[in-house]
Amino acid sequence: MSAEDLEKYETEMELQLYREYRDIVGQFAYVVETERRFYLANGVDVQVRDADGEVYFEVRMSDAWVWDMYRPARFVKNVRVITFKDVNVEELDKPDLRLPEDGPFSG
Repeated sequence: MSAEDLEKYETEMELQLYREYRDIVGQFAYVVETERRFYLANGVDVQVRDADGEVYFEVRMSDAWVWDMYRPARFVKNVRVITFKDVNVEELDKPDLRLPEDGPFSG
């Protein structure tokens, strides 16, 4: 496989991964970013650990999706990540779950 073919393959895989992400993101409550990967998850627990003065993060996620084009099984029941870098956890906005402002449940 030539370098050009490899680049084309990676571009196609990234596009396929993005489409999958777009289709499933509404099923998850959190976005989690570590230095190596990007995750969608419905349960997240981040613990700061200290081992002999060296601080690291232990991140446990449940019902997760892993952003990795080289991984054939992206949906996982549980994930545990150990990282010495920052961890970013954001709660996803669920606009489709909001009640209409002028509906029977307003005001």
